[in-house]
Amino acid sequence: MIRIENVSFRHRTARILEGIDLAIPKGGVIALIGPNGAGKSSLLSLVARLQPLQQGTITIDGLPVNTTPGRDLARVIAILRQDTAVASRLKVRELVGFGRFPHGRGRLTEADHAVIDAAIARFDLTDLADRFIETLSGGQRQRALVAMTFAQGTDYLLLDEPLNNLDMYYARELMRSLRTIADESGKTVVIVLHDINQASAHADRIVAMKGGRIVADGPPAAILTPETLEAVFGFSMRVETIAGKPFVLHQL
Repeated sequence: MIRIENVSFRHRTARILEGIDLAIPKGGVIALIGPNGAGKSSLLSLVARLQPLQQGTITIDGLPVNTTPGRDLARVIAILRQDTAVASRLKVRELVGFGRFPHGRGRLTEADHAVIDAAIARFDLTDLADRFIETLSGGQRQRALVAMTFAQGTDYLLLDEPLNNLDMYYARELMRSLRTIADESGKTVVIVLHDINQASAHADRIVAMKGGRIVADGPPAAILTPETLEAVFGFSMRVETIAGKPFVLHQL
C-alpha cells in the first residue's frame, strides 16, 4: 500500500500541494485527473522521491520514501516522468534494459533479458527493438519508455501522462495493457491522465485534484458527474452512460 499522510509541498513561495491524505491499496488502476497546475505530477514525484519530502509522510509497503535506500525503493516503485530525457543513440532494446538497472547494476542476466523481451513484446515494440531512439516517432518513443518502466519489475508503477504523443489506437492499447497488468499481476498503476474518458474506461478509481488538494475520490461513476467535473475543471460538461460507463462530452 502507498500511504500519503498530511503531505504539503511548496516551491519557493508557491504552494503546490496542501494537506494531501491518500491511501492506495495494492492492485488496480488509479487515475489522477485535474486541470493544469493541480499538483498531480508533483505528487507522483514526491512518492517516487524525485523531490525531497518537505512535510508529512509517505510510505510504500511500510517503507518510508524519505529514508529508504534508493536501490531498495527502485525495486518496489517505478516512475515515468513527463520530461524523461533519452540519449538518441540508444537502441530500443538498450533503453528498455535500463529498467533492470536496480537489480543488477547494469550486469544483465539471462533472466533480465527474458524480462526485457517480454516488456518489448507487451508494448508492441518487437519490430522496433533494434532501432535507434532518434529514428522513432514521438508515440513509439513513449511506448519504449513505458516498456522500460514496466521492465523494472516493481509492484507499483507511476506514469505521468503516458498517453502523450500516442494516437487513438496506441492510447487504447496502452490503457488495455495497463489494465491487464493490474488484473493479472496484481500490480498497482497510478496514472496521470488528461483524457478523462480513458480514466472512465480503464480505472478502478479516480482521484481528482485542484489547486494542490484532493477534491474528489472514488469510482468513475461517482466522480464523472456534471457537478463534480464543473467543480474540478470550471465549466459545465455533458455526461452520458455508454456500455455502463460514464463518458464525458466535454467538446460540446
